[in-house]
Amino acid sequence: MATRVTPKLPRGMRDFLPQQMILRQYVIDVIRDVFESFGYEPLSTPSVELHETLSGKYGPDAERMIYNVSRRGGKEKLALRFDLSVPLSRVAATYPDLQKPFKRYQISPVWRGERPGKGRYREFYQCDVDTVGSASMLADAELVDIMHEVLSRLGFQEFVVRINNRKILTGIGQFAGVPQELLGGLYRSIDKLDKIGLDGVKEELRANQIPEDVIARLVELLQVTRGGNAIPEELRQRLGDYPVALEGIEELEEIVAYLEALDVPRERYEVDFAMVRGLDYYTGPIYETVVEEPRIGSICGGGRYDDLIGTFTDRSYPATGTSFGIERIIDVMEELHMFPPEVGTTNTQVLVTIFDEAHTGTSLRMSSRLRRGGLNVELYFENDPLGDQIRYALKKGIPYVVIVGPDELASGQVTIRNLPLKEQRTVVESELIANINDWEVSSDK
Repeated sequence: MATRVTPKLPRGMRDFLPQQMILRQYVIDVIRDVFESFGYEPLSTPSVELHETLSGKYGPDAERMIYNVSRRGGKEKLALRFDLSVPLSRVAATYPDLQKPFKRYQISPVWRGERPGKGRYREFYQCDVDTVGSASMLADAELVDIMHEVLSRLGFQEFVVRINNRKILTGIGQFAGVPQELLGGLYRSIDKLDKIGLDGVKEELRANQIPEDVIARLVELLQVTRGGNAIPEELRQRLGDYPVALEGIEELEEIVAYLEALDVPRERYEVDFAMVRGLDYYTGPIYETVVEEPRIGSICGGGRYDDLIGTFTDRSYPATGTSFGIERIIDVMEELHMFPPEVGTTNTQVLVTIFDEAHTGTSLRMSSRLRRGGLNVELYFENDPLGDQIRYALKKGIPYVVIVGPDELASGQVTIRNLPLKEQRTVVESELIANINDWEVSSDK
């Protein structure tokens, strides 16, 4: 006899029972519908990549969270997928003849070896949408529009898309006199401004070996970088001698102008020069969406990564994309009770009962007919009392129960029970599907 094993999950991993999966499928379906409405097409990549594919792309902090899964004695060093952007870049380099711009979306799990917490898991799904092959700021503005559209369709009302540009951050570093090799530490420190304040940023900068005179110039500049949806004139003047910063400012202004033309409400986005995004491969505009209530952190974000594809091939392509963290989105929606009432505990619409063993064939035929009519139908398998079958439907949240007994069969009729409304109808069999659909509409009202 095999040794008994205690059933438990690794930390940061989860099972999703059917009721949870129904909620997840609803959110994923909304996101997929929005992606496709903007002309993006699906892509799938393997869960496992070569370690060299992932290595050196994310920065030192993220690098430590890559899951290595190499087979003992295997020649290849393998790792679980860390995100969906690097695999996309590998695909773009592998298939250079893809029609450009290449607009793709991917909805798949990724893995990170980080400490689990609220909204943080070691295995989680990302919903990515990217454009490869266009340097136009229209591509970036479209991503902000997509973020707004997805969250609006899901029912979010208190959220803001924060927009910045890595070129401006580079210019800020040049203005302050930060050496190129210390820019990574600068970015990580600035990114914590909202959480730890200016004094905390100073300490972070010192910990990242930024000289005191540089810290003083940097803090002075950070104090004038809150501009709402406009670029502060003082920031433009101070960075006027740094072409990379001016380029970033012009790109931001272009994106904001496009968002206005797209009728994205101004209260739904803001320019935030302290927003950094943690990954090293970003080269231009970056964006991040934060839900104001409850404060769970970023639920989607991304940016332009024009050099990433060039790490796999001699010819690079401009690229930009954003990712939706479905785990946090679902956490927030459950906490705020945002799921619409029609997203219930089951996808099954009808339970067909077994009146008795002699009428099993009738129930089978009825189940098939209802399914061919477009309904989700479960057939009860056991020859239990009718009351037990109805209680089963109530417990599962199945709204309709169909009963075909000898009396109904003799008259060519079927009995339908609407459990939520506690109503019952007996109809001719040919009108069964129409009656359920009509009842469905009237009960929704």
